[in-house]
Amino acid sequence: MTKERLHDRFKAFFNDRWLVFVCAMWIQSCAGIGYLFGSISPVIKSTMGYNQRQVAILGVAKDLGDSIGFVPGSLCEIFPIWAVSLIGVVQNFVGYGLVWLIVAQKVPAMPLWVLCVAIFVGTNGETYFNTVALVSCVQNFPKNRGPVVGILKGFAGLSGAILTQIYAMINSPNEASLIFMIAVGPSMVVIAIMFIVRPVRGHRQARSSDNSSFLFTYSVCLVLAAYLLGVLIVEDLVNLNQTLLTVLVAVLIILVLLPITIPVLLAFHSEPRHPAEENLLPETDKQESSKSELQIGGSFILSEIEDEKPSEMDLLQPTERHRRIAHLQAKLFQAAADGAVRIKRRKGPRRGEDFTLMQALIKADFLLMFFSLVLASGSGLTVIDNLGQICQSLGYNDTSIFVSMISIWNFLGRVGGGYFSEAIIRKYAYPRPVAMAVVQVVMAIALFYYAMGWPGEIYVLSIFIGLGYGAHWAIVPASASELFGLKSFGALYNFLTLSSPAGSLIFSGVIASGIYDHFARKQAGLQLLNSGSLPATHLEEEKSLSCVGLECYSLTCGIMSGLCIIAVILSLIVVRRTRSVYAQLYGNTLV
Repeated sequence: MTKERLHDRFKAFFNDRWLVFVCAMWIQSCAGIGYLFGSISPVIKSTMGYNQRQVAILGVAKDLGDSIGFVPGSLCEIFPIWAVSLIGVVQNFVGYGLVWLIVAQKVPAMPLWVLCVAIFVGTNGETYFNTVALVSCVQNFPKNRGPVVGILKGFAGLSGAILTQIYAMINSPNEASLIFMIAVGPSMVVIAIMFIVRPVRGHRQARSSDNSSFLFTYSVCLVLAAYLLGVLIVEDLVNLNQTLLTVLVAVLIILVLLPITIPVLLAFHSEPRHPAEENLLPETDKQESSKSELQIGGSFILSEIEDEKPSEMDLLQPTERHRRIAHLQAKLFQAAADGAVRIKRRKGPRRGEDFTLMQALIKADFLLMFFSLVLASGSGLTVIDNLGQICQSLGYNDTSIFVSMISIWNFLGRVGGGYFSEAIIRKYAYPRPVAMAVVQVVMAIALFYYAMGWPGEIYVLSIFIGLGYGAHWAIVPASASELFGLKSFGALYNFLTLSSPAGSLIFSGVIASGIYDHFARKQAGLQLLNSGSLPATHLEEEKSLSCVGLECYSLTCGIMSGLCIIAVILSLIVVRRTRSVYAQLYGNTLV
C-alpha cells in the first residue's frame, strides 16, 4: 500500500460515520453521571452530616441538572459540535470537582446551596454529552434513526454500571474518590474524542454492509448486557478478590471497545466506496394530497386543504389516491383562475420539515407526544426512583440486585425499542409512535400486576418497567426527528426529556410519597395503640416512619397503570394524525 493511499485510508477512517457512531457510544458509556447519585449520596450524607431531607434536595438538584438541556440543544445550531462538548466537559469537571473538594474536606465546609449548585452544574454537563452524541449520529444516519438512538441511549443507561465496575477495580480506601472519578473520568474520555464526534455528511456513506454492522453492534450490546448482569449477580453472591475484579473489568472494557472493529474494517480492509452521492434524506418536494404545492406563473401557492386532520384519501390505494389528487388540483387551478377560491401561502413548516422549538410547541402532535411521555415515562421514573423502598416494603433487605436488574432491562429496552420501532416501519408499515403505544400497554399491565399483588410482582415490575421506560427513549427522539426535522433536533429532544422529571415530580413527590406516608402513619399508629407505650401525638414528631407490605405502593401502581392507558390513547392519536407523514418519509402505504 503506497503512502498516498494509506493517507487516503486514514482520512476516510477519520471521516467515516461509523467511527463517529462508535465514539458516540464511548461518550454515552461514561455520560450517565446522574445514575451514580445513589452511590455518592451516602458518602455526602455521612461526611457532611446531612439528614434525608437535605439529601433529597441534592437529588432534586441532580434531576434538574439532568433534565434542563435547552442550552446545549440551542448551542448545537450555533457553535461547532466540539465546542459544545468542551462546555460539557468544563461543567462536569468544575461541578463534581467542587463536590469532591468539599466532601474530601480539601476546602472549608460549604452551605447546602453550594453543593446543590455544584451538583446541578456537574450533572448538567451530561446533557451536553447526550446532545452532541445524538445530534451527530441522527444526522449521519437519517435512515436508521431508531437503531442509532436506541443504542446510544442504551449505553447511557449502562454507564452507571460500567463506571461502578471500574471504581470497584480501583478499590480506593477513600469513599470520596468515586466523586473524583466522576469529575475526571468522563471529562478525559470526551476530550480525547470530541473532534471525532460530529456530522460528517453521513447520508452519503450508505453501504450494503450497514445491516451487518448494525447486527454486530446489537450483538455486542446484548453480550455486554448479559456480561454485566452476570458480573453483578456473581459479586452479590461471592466475595471476589482484587485480581479477579481487575480481570472482569478488563473484559468489560474490551467489550465496550469492540465496535471499533467496524470502521477499521470498512476503512482499511474493504474496497473504497464510489464517491457518487447517495442522498438518503426524504425529498421535501414530494407532497401529500392534503398539502400540495402548486406552481402558477413562477410563484408557489399552497391550497387551504391542509394537514391537521387525516383525510379519507389516506385509506385509498396509491393509484386511486394520485388520480383524485390530480383531479382536485385541476379543480383548484380552475377555481383560482376564476377567482372563486382564495389561495394563500401557508405559514410555517409542515410535519416532516424542519421546526424550531417554538414552532413545534404550537403543534398538537408535539404536545400530545410530550404529555404522553409525562404520563408513561414519568410513571416509569417514579418506579425507578422508589424501587429501593418498594423492595424494602416487601421484605427484601438487599435491594441492589433489583436496582441492577432494572438498569440492565432499561438498557435492553432502549436497544430493543430502537430495533422494534424501526421494524414496524419497514416491515409492517406502521408509524413509529405505534411502538410507543405498545410499550405503554406493557407498562400498564406490569403496574396493574403489581397493584393486584400477584406472584413475583417485584420481578415483573422490575423487568417490564425497565424495558418500557428504556424503550421510550429510543422511540421518542427518533419520532421527533422524523416529524419535526433535524435542524433543531437538539432543542426538541432536550425539551422532551423534561417530561420524565415533570411526571415524576407529581407521581413520586405527591402521589407515591403521600400514599406511602399515609399507610406508614396508619401502621405506626396501630403499633403504638397495641403497645400502649407512647401517646398518639408522638406520631407527629416521628420523622422516619416506614411502611411494610404490598399496600405501601399497590395503590400508586394502580393509579399509574391508569395513567399509562391514557398515555396509550394520546400516542394512538399521534399515530392517527401522522400516518401520511410516515408514508411520505418511507414510501409506504401506512395503515
